[in-house]
Amino acid sequence: MPRKPRIEYPGAIYHIMSRGNRGDAIFLDDKDRETFIDTLEEACTKTGWLVHAFCLMGNHYHLLLETPEANLVSGMKWLQGTYTQRFNARHKVWGHLLQGRYKALVVDGAGGDYFSTVASYIHLNPARAKLFDLIDGKLTDFRWSSYPLYFRPTKRPEWLVVDRALGALGLADDRSGRERFRRLMQKRVLEVACSDQSQDVDVQWAHIRRGWCFGGDSFRGEMMERLDGVIGGSGKRESFSGEPARLHDEVEATRLLDEGLGLLGIAFSALKDMRKNAPEKQVLAWHLRSRTIVSNQWITEQLHCGHSCNVSAFVGNVKKARAGVLLELKKTLISKD
Repeated sequence: MPRKPRIEYPGAIYHIMSRGNRGDAIFLDDKDRETFIDTLEEACTKTGWLVHAFCLMGNHYHLLLETPEANLVSGMKWLQGTYTQRFNARHKVWGHLLQGRYKALVVDGAGGDYFSTVASYIHLNPARAKLFDLIDGKLTDFRWSSYPLYFRPTKRPEWLVVDRALGALGLADDRSGRERFRRLMQKRVLEVACSDQSQDVDVQWAHIRRGWCFGGDSFRGEMMERLDGVIGGSGKRESFSGEPARLHDEVEATRLLDEGLGLLGIAFSALKDMRKNAPEKQVLAWHLRSRTIVSNQWITEQLHCGHSCNVSAFVGNVKKARAGVLLELKKTLISKD
């Protein structure tokens, strides 16, 4: 089954989220939560990971995770596999505990407010789920997140680091900075409490929930280059799916289109004024379809060749060509191989 590619590199930061199989609970009681945190601590010791924020909900968990070494995949395999074994042994059950693959959103930790936005998103999960009194209570009332530990320096495990999340807000890890942080987060709790749609209090949260990469344009460009290495270097593009793979396909298709236009001596701007079924367009459609898996709609929009169903007809025409213009143009495109 196609899967979303994982981008790994030293110093990468991820928002990790994983749900229970079929949406079932992965923590049945506080003992399970303690077991998960103990297992996370072991994973950090083994891998060198740093955790900037975490939150354990009923049927899922969140981590804001930094990997000083490029070892996300191996570390997550150990973490989730080991916790599943311990959960199953304790409750005398068997089978999959977690649903499919975990989500790993790559986060820009250097520029903008991307890092602090993800940290706040994770810490505010109990507020959005209304797991404590949002008006009279406090966010620290929810025990099973890193948030209470931000205010208890002597109780923090070594693998939990708070400097970066506080620093991204211009705060220091001292009494004054922590108090300002508490007031800021309590204000966010009230925003959630007063909102009819708590998921939309911050417009950036939608990008966290649905995206694969969270950062500025330069960061996104860097991740696209790394993604190209992951997918292109694997030799198995069909093994990947999702938005990152689609973007990779479109980048590669754009490169091939530019290359083909150059070989045919056509400017991209000229495509709009050419006939929809021009031989050059038919051969370019065949060139893109035979070397990528971008959609027919994408090819149609780039070549200005009418309805997307035309692409299949064009590909068939070029494949069947045994003489004439189509064959000569086809030879021009494959002459570089």
